[in-house]
Amino acid sequence: MSWLTVVNLFDAVCWLNKVVDTAAADGTDMCAAYMQATKAMLAADIADNRAIGTHGARYIAETAGTSSIKLLTHCNTGALATAGHGTALGIARTLHELNVLSHMYFTETRPYNQGARLTAFELLEEHIPSTLVCDSAVSALLQSDPGIQAIVVGADRVAANGDTANKIGTYQLAITAHHHNRLFIVAAPSTSIDLDMPSGKQIEIEQRDPSEILVQSGFTQSSVATGSLEPASVQVAPLETRAWNPSFDVTPAALISAIVTEKGVITKQPNSSEFDLKAALS
Repeated sequence: MSWLTVVNLFDAVCWLNKVVDTAAADGTDMCAAYMQATKAMLAADIADNRAIGTHGARYIAETAGTSSIKLLTHCNTGALATAGHGTALGIARTLHELNVLSHMYFTETRPYNQGARLTAFELLEEHIPSTLVCDSAVSALLQSDPGIQAIVVGADRVAANGDTANKIGTYQLAITAHHHNRLFIVAAPSTSIDLDMPSGKQIEIEQRDPSEILVQSGFTQSSVATGSLEPASVQVAPLETRAWNPSFDVTPAALISAIVTEKGVITKQPNSSEFDLKAALS
């Protein structure tokens, strides 16, 4: 599978290739140059994540006007997906550090269950009060709990107008957030913003293996209890069933309340349905 949607991943690969090529041309130690570059990238990424957490936490706290904040997130955007603090989950971590995050809801994130497998682990490790919900239950949850102030998600690629490609299921979360009058916030480093891409219409969406929908994989319950972690797969649909399995979807900028980067919080101009990210990042 090729992740054409993930812009900063390819930028990082290109940068490291240049580091190695330069070291080779100069006759210097390529391994040492590579390690030095990756350590610098690691430090920068953690600093950016921390800044995203600070900016996002302040924006949510000020907009919500309460010291008891509830959030919902999708997929995994924490330490397991980044270099440390996280982006969307980093905002939750910062709010938790400030003792104003009362609860964190998170989706299972079908079909690969990054939320149930990864985000659940991180929230438990951080001792953040949290609840796992089915992807299809989010609208009912927002309807039943008006105390959830915002849905916060990450991004794999953001177009110049703010259209955002992220894990499949993000678009429907933005729709229900809009319907229930809740904030819908995208948290991502500025490296995820592709200013050369005018809108989300140009974002290519990869199709994943249909078996991810047709077959469920995990560990046997008994092996989780003992820590031996024995993998197991279960066929959940008839063998000849067809499945449509896009990796990502694109959320229109009109449904996004704010985009939080390490540089600050970006919002739309009054009466505008799109962001001017070129101006915001200049």
